[in-house]
Amino acid sequence: MRKILEKFRYRKIMLAVADAFIVTVSAMIAQSILSVLKDGISVHAMWISIVMSVITCACGLTISGAYNKLWRYFNKKDYLSCVYGVCGGIAAACIFAYIMQGRVPLRYAMLHAMIAIFGICLFRFLFKSTFIDLTEAGRQESRYLRTMMIGGGQACKMLLKEIRNAQKSPYAEDKTTAVFDPVCIIDDDRNKIGQFVRDVQIVGNTSEIQKYVTELRVQQIVFCIPSCLEDERKRILDICSKTGLPVKVIPFLGNLLFDEAHTTLLNQVRDINMEDLLGRDPIRFDNEDIRRLVRGRVLMVTGGGGSIGSELVRQIAKYDPKQIVIVDICENYAYDIQQELIMEYGDRLGLAVRIASVRDYYRMNRLFEEFHPDIVFHAAAHKHVPLMEESPMEAIKNNVIGTFNTATLAQFHKVKRFVMISTDKAVNPTNVMGASKRCCEMIVQYLAKQPDCCTDFVTTRFGNVLGSNGSVIPKFKRQIEQGLPVTVTHPDIIRYFMTIPEAVSLVMEAAAIASGGEIFVLDMGKPVRIVTLAENLIRMYGKVPYQDVKIEFTGLRPGEKIREELLMDEEGLKKTKNKLIFIGKQIDIDPEQFISELRRLRDAAEENDDDAAVSALHQIVPTYVTPEEFNQQYLVGAVS
Repeated sequence: MRKILEKFRYRKIMLAVADAFIVTVSAMIAQSILSVLKDGISVHAMWISIVMSVITCACGLTISGAYNKLWRYFNKKDYLSCVYGVCGGIAAACIFAYIMQGRVPLRYAMLHAMIAIFGICLFRFLFKSTFIDLTEAGRQESRYLRTMMIGGGQACKMLLKEIRNAQKSPYAEDKTTAVFDPVCIIDDDRNKIGQFVRDVQIVGNTSEIQKYVTELRVQQIVFCIPSCLEDERKRILDICSKTGLPVKVIPFLGNLLFDEAHTTLLNQVRDINMEDLLGRDPIRFDNEDIRRLVRGRVLMVTGGGGSIGSELVRQIAKYDPKQIVIVDICENYAYDIQQELIMEYGDRLGLAVRIASVRDYYRMNRLFEEFHPDIVFHAAAHKHVPLMEESPMEAIKNNVIGTFNTATLAQFHKVKRFVMISTDKAVNPTNVMGASKRCCEMIVQYLAKQPDCCTDFVTTRFGNVLGSNGSVIPKFKRQIEQGLPVTVTHPDIIRYFMTIPEAVSLVMEAAAIASGGEIFVLDMGKPVRIVTLAENLIRMYGKVPYQDVKIEFTGLRPGEKIREELLMDEEGLKKTKNKLIFIGKQIDIDPEQFISELRRLRDAAEENDDDAAVSALHQIVPTYVTPEEFNQQYLVGAVS
């Protein structure tokens, strides 16, 4: 701190000496001009004026705050402080001249003030430009990027300390940490504005981010408020994304690690991603509950090569299972996750990968006989809404019959727990995929209520998953990277979103705390407009929505809803020990009628009769309506 103060005092002294020189020279110039016009003052009076003006202008500039900012931070307001300081100083000098000499040379004083103001402001402008150019030229070779810090709190202080230490290191040029050159700090606490955190000044609040990005030629932004509330975090990150600059963030406090792999705060600064713009904290789960569930047991994951299934396998592997059995019909996905786990764990997992379809009852039965799983996570399903509208019998075969096969085999082989992964599209479905998943929920509910049931049947229901196969984010990224317009189906379409790790953590937490028969629902916060998601993603690429990248609205796809729901009207919510996980009340079903309608549905699908299959699906899922019926209420409201 003492070094910083000494350095700052040295800069003040240099600036004050330069100002004194400018005031002196401007007095001489004023005297020369007036002498030509035969209106000058005596040489003796001029030198008295110079001495008094230097002293009074120095005081005036100090009082007006002209020395409070470093050169590189000077803006229009600071130039005004120079004007006020010089005018005040010259006015004070005139008062002293009147007291001492009984008269004031007004023309000389006014001309002196004008020349001094021009000289002092010009000096600062030229010095600021030269200073920044020299700094940039000196740092281009070392890859330093001019960085704006958001938040002037403890995390910012720690980060600045680590940045300075990294820059002093002889190996700094070999580190990615060397790219930080902090030039300013933004903070919404007005009392902090003008203060310094180490050697970096707090220059303004978040509403002025764009202004200081332009003035100080900022090249990247670091958001360093790890404890920021979710709504405020989203608001600030939205502003940052509009600058078109790369934005990095310090993780949430709960995510900060200080272990052998994460020894500093600096090496945990990461790029902003779409999860940061969802407007809520990542969901936290009780790892000890999951550990007790998984440790020493055999776990089977159907659809284990997919987005959700593969993440399930990754998280299960952390809790010391006896064996993991991956079942998937796609050999490429299954191979990828197999090789990933082998590279990380070697032979410790007892990993088994089997290519099989959940439609094939006898093949699945052989797998249950071979591995005797204790817990089954059923993630295998067709999930793409428009494709399933074109081939409804395939959704019924894979989703409904596949779930029935796997669930009944789990019961027959006395599996301890069966966890079925559902979707918010199962609530008041408007498409075959959603209706088929609602039917899967009913199958799990039906089996859970059987008198001789020895398996805990559980359903987990959540919204769209960021980055999963078939989700909008990968599609938007491909369109932006290829220079194509980003396509959104409708400007009013909204969805609930969560990350893949959150979705999988919900599934595992549900499995850990279940007693059988529950539908677990995650409080996913506020829904997100898809067009807003597209706009934010475009800005994260450093482009301007609708200008650099067009957004085109293509119209709702077959079976698509304007908005999704997590609960049906008949369902209520019951709290669990995790405040963000709820249990939805099951809707009663008639067992005999359900099985009869399920047989009819199966037969229609196996005969590849689309009309009969869809009709049977409507019969078994009474909340299944057409998208036109569902969307009309929202579209009419939007128009009115």
